[in-house]
This record gives sequence, structure tokens and C-alpha cells, in this order.
Amino acid sequence: MQQTRRLIGIMARLRDPDTGCPWDRQQDFASLIPYTLEEAYEVADAIERGDFADLRDELGDLLLQVAFHSRMAEEQGLFDFEAVAAAIADKLERRHPHVFAGLDFDSDAERLRYWEASKLEEQSEKTGRTPGSVLEGVAAALPALMEAQKLQKRAARHGFDWNAPEAVFGKVREELDELEEAVASGDTAHVREEMGDLLFVLVNLARHLDVDAETALRDGNRKFRRRFQFIEECVNRTGKRLADCTLAELDAFWDEAKRAGH
Repeated sequence: MQQTRRLIGIMARLRDPDTGCPWDRQQDFASLIPYTLEEAYEVADAIERGDFADLRDELGDLLLQVAFHSRMAEEQGLFDFEAVAAAIADKLERRHPHVFAGLDFDSDAERLRYWEASKLEEQSEKTGRTPGSVLEGVAAALPALMEAQKLQKRAARHGFDWNAPEAVFGKVREELDELEEAVASGDTAHVREEMGDLLFVLVNLARHLDVDAETALRDGNRKFRRRFQFIEECVNRTGKRLADCTLAELDAFWDEAKRAGH
């Protein structure tokens, strides 16, 4: 608690209109969005690299964003850091009655239904109305793959889903055929639409295979980065530039990277 109070005090000094930091004073909720998102991704990166010293630092950077937003809200009379902590503490206790209230669930499915019902009730309390769609609460500002996965999970909980991955493979082939037809038509808008449909159903396939699409793509990105950097090293050893190499030469280096386990 002592360090939490220290952090809150530092943030107040940074935001002081007379003696604070000019950059910190200039920020508002919207201007901090890129930094908040960046810090969340850097936390994920530290976890995936298994660098726990860095994870500690990155969690601190993310906590700074919470303190920053909370300080600005306090200045406007909206809420403060304590109210943020109280809100999440209340939510955790409310959504875990099997831990805090002695309520027993017969199965994970029953516990999940209670969780979803609690979220809907909270949404109703916030808006003063019953949610008009089971998809409400899935933030449109999420990364697209993550948003797609959350939308699909919500729909699946209400019976809108395939029964097995095999059916999704068929849908992937169907969407790929439609994309090829759109490309042949030369209609750019239609190509973009069909590409979106294909990506969406690929996320669905990942979900049916118990694969997190966002994590899988990040893994694929890292693999590409490693292999392409291997290609660059190979090209440098030849004394040539990438642009001087033929695609066949680069492909040969790519295959070598695969054989080397990159």
C-alpha cells in the first residue's frame, strides 16, 4: 500500500498545473490510448519471452496507465484510483460466489452461465436497460482477431456454432473459393469483403481447434522474423544485397532457415 500511495502521489505531482511535467499535463484520456495499448502488448511480449524481470517492469508501466487515467478522472471529479480498485474488487467477489459466498456449482458449464448472467446484469446496471444483443460488451476497439474470437464465443454460447472442426474446414474452402472469384472479378471492394470473411472463418477454425488466433499469429510473426533475419545474414555473407538476389536464391535460404530450426 505504501508504494501504491507513492505512485498516486507522483502522478498528482506530474499533473500539477503549476509545477508538474508539461508533457504529463497536456495528456487526456484519448491521447493516452496508444500508450495504454502498447503497454498491454509489452506485458504480453514479456510473458511470451519468459522474461520475468522485464514482466515486472512492464506491469509497472501498465499500472502507470491506470494511475494516469485515474488521476485525470479525479481532477474532473469522476472517480479516483481507490474507486477503480474498489470496482474491480467488487466485481471479482460478485462473479465468484463459489469462492466468496459459499455457492456451489455442479459443473464448469453452470459456473460459466452464472458468469455470463452476471456480466449481463452489470451491463443492465450501467446502461439502465436490458442489453439488446448478446454481443454487447465485446469492445469494437479490440484487435480484429481478438474481437472476432470473442464475437464467435458469444454466439456459440447461444447455439450459433458448428459442431466440429471438420465443418469449419469446409467453410474455409468455401470462403477461399469466393475470394478467388472476387479476385477474378476485379472488384476491389468485393475482394476486401471476401478476405474479411475468410479471415473471420479462419479465426473460427482456430477456436474450434482450441487455438488462440491472436497468439498463433504472433507466433507466426516471430517465426517469420527469425527466418527472414536468417536470410539477411546469409545474403550478407555473400556480399550481396537482398535486392540483388533472385527469389529462387532467397527461397533457398528460407528452406535452409527451416532446416536449421529457425
